[in-house]
Amino acid sequence: MMTTPSSITSNELNFLVYRYLQESGFTHAAFALGYEAGINKTSIDGNLIPPGALITFVQKGLHYVELEANLESEKFDGDDDFSFLQPLDLITKDVSELQRIMKEKKQNLLKERETEKERREKDREKQERYMDKVEKVNDQEREREREKQQEPKDNFADDHEDNKAKGKSEENGVGGPEPMDITPTPQFEASEIHSSEVTILEGHGSEVFACAWSPTGSFLASGSGDSTARIWTIPDAPCGSHMLPPQVHVLKHFKGRTNEKCKDVTTLDWNGEGTLLATGSYDGQARIWSKDGELKNTLAKHKGPIFSLKWNKKGDFLLSGSVDKTAIVWDTRTWDCRQQFEFHSAPALDVDWRNNVSFATCSTDNMIYVCKVGEGRPVKAFAGHQGEVNAIKWDPSGSLLASCSDDGTAKIWSLKQDKCLHDLRDHHKEIYTIRWSPTSLGTNNPNQQLILASASFDSTIKLWEVEHGSLLYSLNGHRQPVYSVAFSPNGQFLASGSLDQCLHLWSVKEGRLIKTYSGGGGIFEVCWNKEGDKIAACFSDNTVCVVDFRV
Repeated sequence: MMTTPSSITSNELNFLVYRYLQESGFTHAAFALGYEAGINKTSIDGNLIPPGALITFVQKGLHYVELEANLESEKFDGDDDFSFLQPLDLITKDVSELQRIMKEKKQNLLKERETEKERREKDREKQERYMDKVEKVNDQEREREREKQQEPKDNFADDHEDNKAKGKSEENGVGGPEPMDITPTPQFEASEIHSSEVTILEGHGSEVFACAWSPTGSFLASGSGDSTARIWTIPDAPCGSHMLPPQVHVLKHFKGRTNEKCKDVTTLDWNGEGTLLATGSYDGQARIWSKDGELKNTLAKHKGPIFSLKWNKKGDFLLSGSVDKTAIVWDTRTWDCRQQFEFHSAPALDVDWRNNVSFATCSTDNMIYVCKVGEGRPVKAFAGHQGEVNAIKWDPSGSLLASCSDDGTAKIWSLKQDKCLHDLRDHHKEIYTIRWSPTSLGTNNPNQQLILASASFDSTIKLWEVEHGSLLYSLNGHRQPVYSVAFSPNGQFLASGSLDQCLHLWSVKEGRLIKTYSGGGGIFEVCWNKEGDKIAACFSDNTVCVVDFRV
């Protein structure tokens, strides 16, 4: 067979592949190829072949194709970027196709750069407008301070009434299109909670993702990326650095070495009696613990991490939602799987009971399903979100379902119709979580208005009036994404935790910041105890903090 200097024979190629297999450790494959291709019968001197010859040969071939495409192109400059091309493109496509691919990708890149440039210009304009607004507010504050110093002190009551009236008019939509910004005036300035007033619970070896107070006692549970949960016994005494270290039970989710990332504790929930704690883990298993930290059961049927876990009110069912796209109802009398629901086409992110037998699930597939134990198909399917649905919550009466999504909207749904009742669109980034106030009919606070709180990556919290779907307040005290909000048991206050490391406490009635605590890491979850006089927050710096709440 005649060859030219720029070609290669089949024997030469076989030998290169044979050497590649040997060098890569595929000895059996190399032996099989050498035997069938008769490598030992060729005249090729293996001592002349350098290591990695096949890889070098292929790379040089790719460079040649790149050069060929460049030289034959009259429409491109000499600095064409061949990073637009994949190696497989160079092997499988001819020169004209390669040129077309480069042209399209280059045009797309230019469009993206132009879009990014426009976005940056808009952001800069927004920042300039914001700074102008801040400067105006500061000027107004300084002017008000000067007037305050000049006026008699008995005018303070009049100022207070004026501010209340202003707040009311904005609450009712009067006085401008913007909701009330939370910019505390001097007489309403939020008080800072000093670190000496905070009990810091240390012991976790990684960030703490979840925390929950027992509904019946002084037990606080926390779940961490260190593959443990902990149950802390919090004394009734005031919080602070003087408090004795609380008793703690460590709930290990591993048998051997510690810090197994596949066993991160992602979610936890107490049963209604406060006697059992359920934890969900990245290993796909749910575990049941006594309040003394004893492992009672391990529930292993999911094939992916569990992101949500909820007991029903009666306590006879436990509901879990998993990345494996399913939700499972567990019978707590036998701990068998009562029913597995396989409706979603993507990971299930949250689950929530409507009553003792009916519940809702949401997913990254943008869908929400309402299901019932014993039913083989969803009772209701809600479609409307244009992004992943991060959280769902039934209101206290079980008649309204709230949802929030990466599409930047929160929605309120009713089983009586397919389309959402209210589409809440005032956030401008992803909404991570939502919470209903424990108010209105069927609660311990029946005479108070029902309110929905939504927390977003845009650093704000919105409080919504439910009947008309209107915005009551925009709470603008955080500087980073807000991961968690929780209403006090009496519904009058709201706690919020953010990546800006701040725990904020708000007055729901007045829509203003009243107390704040700055910790040592981002906050993943906040929760109130049943009495409403202590708040816990879990941080990315491996700690859990407990603060007293007194108005």
